[in-house]
Amino acid sequence: MLRGILIGVLTLGVAGTAYWGYQEHREKNAILINAENNYQRAFHDLTYQIDVLHDKIGTTLAMNSRNSLSPALADVWKLTSEAHSNVGQLPLTLLPFNKTEEFLANIGDFSYKTAVRDLDKEPLSNKEYQSLKKLYSQAGEIQQDLRKVQHMVLKNNLRWMDVEMALATDSQPADNTIIDGFKTVEKTVDGYGETDFGPAFVNMQKKDENFKYLEGKEITKREAENIAKKYAAFGNNVNVKVTENGDGSKYGFFSVTVQDKKTKNEASMDITKKGGYPIWFILARDVKKQVISLNDASKKAIQFLKDNEFESLDLFESSQYDNVGVFTFVTNENNIRIYPDSIKIKIALDNGKLLGFSAEDYLRAHHVRDIPKPAITKEDARSKINPQVKVMEEGMAVIINDINQEVLCYEFLGTLGDDTYRVFINADNGNEERVEKLKNAEQIFEDVV
Repeated sequence: MLRGILIGVLTLGVAGTAYWGYQEHREKNAILINAENNYQRAFHDLTYQIDVLHDKIGTTLAMNSRNSLSPALADVWKLTSEAHSNVGQLPLTLLPFNKTEEFLANIGDFSYKTAVRDLDKEPLSNKEYQSLKKLYSQAGEIQQDLRKVQHMVLKNNLRWMDVEMALATDSQPADNTIIDGFKTVEKTVDGYGETDFGPAFVNMQKKDENFKYLEGKEITKREAENIAKKYAAFGNNVNVKVTENGDGSKYGFFSVTVQDKKTKNEASMDITKKGGYPIWFILARDVKKQVISLNDASKKAIQFLKDNEFESLDLFESSQYDNVGVFTFVTNENNIRIYPDSIKIKIALDNGKLLGFSAEDYLRAHHVRDIPKPAITKEDARSKINPQVKVMEEGMAVIINDINQEVLCYEFLGTLGDDTYRVFINADNGNEERVEKLKNAEQIFEDVV
């Protein structure tokens, strides 16, 4: 009797284990099938988008009217963005594909900048036209390479999951047609060299000029260590690690980590070699109950900037997240806000000490500017604003526009219904450069018991 019961229990156990294993297998297969379907969709979408991109660039070569050319170039920009997105969804993170992505990015930047400018006043130059012809030819070559890969994928029923496993394990799959095909695409693009997009494209690359405005002598590792210790304010009982970065670059920096031996709190920061300027600083620690107000914390942030010789900065924005105050400062030059020159500071509201600091934007952009006089009056600029917006404040500011150029604007702060907006009107031509909706206070939901 007992033996029969034990056999029955064991039988049920084996059956249950088998059923559980079967369910796990089904769920695993469902996940793999879903991932494979997503990879297949992204790849075939990418191939289609390159097809359309090639045709669309070709049509721009036959256009001369702004009414036709601007929308066509905007479509080119949209297609490159979609192609970028699909490349990012493929399992190619371990396969070098940066040249192809850079090629798509350059086409997108060029087409966007050209599409938004006034082509009636500034039509395509001969150099830009020749660049478009070259892009058309290059897109055609990439199109053919991708079509070959697509044909082999469909013909041999190849799976992207095999590609992901091969790249992750550095092993060779039974058929590595997909990997070889994408290596061919990358090699093709690598052979193009730099495409000369003409002088109009230079402004799109300004963001890569790094810290060209820095002044001062190069600091040593020991000096970088002392700067980091000063910011961390842990005292002398610390461990310090300094790493030199940016080899081969014109603008190198030191990465420094400082650990308090007693509390084990750790601070990290990057410091420019030239001049010893702090790029960013982060102190990792638990912030306890709030003791000081956001206003008092802002005063400590202002004092911190003064102590570290950051001058002519105005507090532009402040906010509180849990027990941390976050403050944004911008340069104020003759009552003109210079938004590219921005610094962010985080202050702990339990003791008023520095938690975080970011001056990367400021260090990249801050320099002596020759700000032009406005070509239109404040009243003219105000007339360009939607009449339903009730203007509360007004001033002047320098901002970065959509094509990465600094422009002088009239700045208006106004309300429409329950929302607040910041509107920037170009002080030279009266164009509406930017409209920003400011964040409203978040609604707090109480726990439901």
